[in-house]
Amino acid sequence: MFQRFSAKTTPRVTEEAAGVTSDTCSDKGLKIVGAQSDNDSPVSYQEASGAPVETTSPLGLNVGSITIVFLNLSKMIGTGIFSTPSSILRGTGSVGLSLVYWFIGLLTSLAMFSVYLEFAAYFPNRSGSEAVYLEQAYPRPRYFFPLAFAVQTVVLSFSSGNSVVCANYLFAAGGRVATEWETKGLAIAVYSLAFLCVVFNTRFSYWASNGIGMVKLITLVFISITGLVVLGGHTRVKDSHEHFHNAFEGEATVYGCTNAMIKIIFAYAGYENAFNVVGEVQNPVKKIKNSANIAYFAAISVADIKAGKTIAAGLLFTRVFGSSSSVKGLNFLIALSSFGNLVAVFLGTSRLIRECGRQGVLPWPKFWVSTKPFGTPLGPYVVKWVLTILLILAPPAGDAFNFTTDLQVYPSSIFNLLMTIGIFFIRARHRRLGLPRP
Repeated sequence: MFQRFSAKTTPRVTEEAAGVTSDTCSDKGLKIVGAQSDNDSPVSYQEASGAPVETTSPLGLNVGSITIVFLNLSKMIGTGIFSTPSSILRGTGSVGLSLVYWFIGLLTSLAMFSVYLEFAAYFPNRSGSEAVYLEQAYPRPRYFFPLAFAVQTVVLSFSSGNSVVCANYLFAAGGRVATEWETKGLAIAVYSLAFLCVVFNTRFSYWASNGIGMVKLITLVFISITGLVVLGGHTRVKDSHEHFHNAFEGEATVYGCTNAMIKIIFAYAGYENAFNVVGEVQNPVKKIKNSANIAYFAAISVADIKAGKTIAAGLLFTRVFGSSSSVKGLNFLIALSSFGNLVAVFLGTSRLIRECGRQGVLPWPKFWVSTKPFGTPLGPYVVKWVLTILLILAPPAGDAFNFTTDLQVYPSSIFNLLMTIGIFFIRARHRRLGLPRP
């Protein structure tokens, strides 16, 4: 079955690499092929049964250094960093422990980022990050890891939770308490707008991502500065140090702490997004190489944060600035930040799904791989849009965010562990073949 799917996609590596630098060798029964694409990256060596290197990027080479930065920032500074502090505090039981968890999350994210960076240096010619890295780290049994990853990637590619959060902040900006179906309707409209931003032109979609990314970065800096001002006692908040006197006071459970760590992982997610578009980066190896939460705890009572579901940043603005028009404007900036996250995730995940289609493990491969008629991965875009709309409509609006967060983080964490182990296999293979390390 898989051979049938593969036959309909692209030629094998040796055929695809015709006309470029290419050589072959073997390692423990595996055929290793060297190939090079048009993005000025060095020759990369990959197991031949995997999807071939595309000698010319069908999506163009529109990703520069600034876009790399904002693809990651736009996904990281999305809904998680503004909306998960409430559930993290409920899980850990105290302000002090929750801040410790945020620091642990930073360390684990930096460690995982280094794994992605090394994989990208080994395979700088292909977009799709995890799809490529798992395929090359675990070539046997053939198709097992590509199929397992492709299924979870497609099935869990929805962004319903982020869309609902964006809708909540838009209603907060308008000063209106929305009904459940009003929230769902606006969430659908927001996600459909994000779909239209990316579907017609690749270059424009990156420009949009960069512009919104700049706005959201400024917003996060403003929130951080607000927290420092509150701690200095120069606002309407009384006793801003109240929640730091006994920072570790509170009860924590094993389940609560475990769930809090899942939320932390979700909040830091996004550092890997640029690796999904490596094939669209000119000279990718060189370019890719090259304390908002204190504000929440300083300005908002612990009881308010625990009671809040997804709008902790909104509570911060209300406590510091009151219920004024400026608060509504700030809530709109958070909504815009969430919208930028939707665009960035659209861009990254679509390349990931497209690479799964190129591996020959999904039916109707032309649907996933084709870039017609607009020069964009239309098939993955449409699938993401349909799944997200279904998940917005299905669960209750208040539970959608936590449900989708947990559902997506667990398998992602498992595959990240496999990638961490797999990088040692790639290193060992290169040593045995006498190939240079990147």
